[in-house]
Amino acid sequence: MIAQNKKAYFNYSVEEKIECGIALVGTEVKSVKAGNVSFGDSFALIEKGEVWVQNFHISEYSYSSIFNHNPDRKKKLLLHRDQIKRLQRKVDEKGITLVPLDFYLKDGRVKVTLGLCKGKKQFDKRASIKERDVNRDIAREFRKDLQ
Repeated sequence: MIAQNKKAYFNYSVEEKIECGIALVGTEVKSVKAGNVSFGDSFALIEKGEVWVQNFHISEYSYSSIFNHNPDRKKKLLLHRDQIKRLQRKVDEKGITLVPLDFYLKDGRVKVTLGLCKGKKQFDKRASIKERDVNRDIAREFRKDLQ
């Protein structure tokens, strides 16, 4: 696991997850493996039958020469054509957004888990906070009873 978008899990309810590859240049791969990524507000768009991730910042690789990459360029996601068509139909529904959830390495390649997400309302977020606090209190009591 390289990075996980915890903000997305709080702001959205994830309905479906899809694993996809990402097209990167050489220095981007080295920078991602070093963990120099920031994607808190990133999202994916489908343009002309291709899926692109925007607002995904990969810092420049510190050990490279003058041939470094542009940190804020949009990155292409690698999916099958039928998967893209299915995603397009889902995104055309009201309120569905494509959000990158996490980045990880699989067989030396950088992979992205793309989530079909629906935005949470304010009361849903409050319920999530309350549930998290209750679970934390239960775990604390359970640990206390074990000692």
